[in-house]
Formats: sequence, structure tokens, C-alpha cells
Amino acid sequence: MAKVSAKYEAMYIIDKDLGEEGIAAVVERFKNLIEANGTIDEHEEWGVRKLAYLINDKPEGYYVLVKFTSAPSFPAELDRIFRITDGVMRSLITVID
Repeated sequence: MAKVSAKYEAMYIIDKDLGEEGIAAVVERFKNLIEANGTIDEHEEWGVRKLAYLINDKPEGYYVLVKFTSAPSFPAELDRIFRITDGVMRSLITVID
């Protein structure tokens, strides 16, 4: 029998050059997208942090961590949207046991 839902953790880094309003818009967009396809268990904005290595010649990014529960098909779509969204520098989605 297939799982109806599973727990996931998504970490994404936003380009801090978008400014406060731009960052807030990206965070709100993904918050709404996840809520429309599942439930958010935890949402943390870590703020601007130094990157381990340069991404697009930039030393810092705005980190956001979201823990959510959704159908197993949703994370692939979320990952696709992370990749095509301007301002998202990196993202990683993992399954939580």
C-alpha cells in the first residue's frame, strides 16, 4: 500500500540582493505553495548567512527552512519550482523518517 503522506524538510537560499520586500515575496510564495499541497509543521527564517562557497559570485544568502507533510508526489514539483524561481540560489528537499 502506498503512503498517503510523508514528512519532508526543505532548505532554500534566496539571493539577499532581492532586498527585504523581494525576499519576503519569495518566502510567502513558497509558504502558500506548500500550504496548498500539504501542511507546514515548522517554518524558520534563518536570515542572511555566509555561504560555505560562492554561489553566482555571492558570499551570502538568505536561508529558509521549512518542515512539512505532503503527498509523496509534491516534493518533485516543489523542487522544479525552486529551480525556475528567480532569486532562489540553492534548494534541498529531504525526507524525514
